[in-house]
Amino acid sequence: MNISSFAEGNELFQRVYFKKHEEELLRLATKGQRPKALFIGCSDSRVIPDLMVQSNPGDLFVIRNVGNFVPPYKVDEDYHGTGAGIEYAVSVLNVAEIIICGHTHCGACKALHEPLSDPSLVHVNKWLDLGEKAKSMAKISLGPNADKEELLRLTEKLSIITQIENLMTYPFVKEKLKNDKLYIHGWCYDIENGNIEYYDPDKYEFISLSKASGVSM
Repeated sequence: MNISSFAEGNELFQRVYFKKHEEELLRLATKGQRPKALFIGCSDSRVIPDLMVQSNPGDLFVIRNVGNFVPPYKVDEDYHGTGAGIEYAVSVLNVAEIIICGHTHCGACKALHEPLSDPSLVHVNKWLDLGEKAKSMAKISLGPNADKEELLRLTEKLSIITQIENLMTYPFVKEKLKNDKLYIHGWCYDIENGNIEYYDPDKYEFISLSKASGVSM
């Protein structure tokens, strides 16, 4: 797909989707957004939040980055795009839900176990530090002779849990959780079949979202 294909896609969007939903889209433009949830996902091109859950414009406030990582709260950072997004979603937009969504076959989690050899990738390599805890936990859990794919799948899920822990370091998040004004969810999207599993902290396991919600497939 080249840039002309994107231009054609936009023309089709304007003619079909925008015309069909023009009233709602104009309302969002004039009245402002009131998203239901903050979705923190991976920049991976195979992971498309609105497509995965069939949401509408205005439903999700989306932050995407490499590995769906959440840096711990830190006030002296010069620039902190993910932190700024979290702050805005929680404190200004007043979202009621935060979803941290990882996925299978994640390149960031793979790079934790197979470090990138290019020393010029200074920002990527520093960013991957946020996944080190999940990598260590996975290796300890499965042992030195673990199957490679099993190790990667576990790292992906443990990373979701550790990013939730990082999210909990944000004082405004903790405050709203304490007052039952905010709820946090950990999801893992399987890019091979489209299924989403959510983390159940009471059972310490990931469970199919469709089964838990009673949705018939």
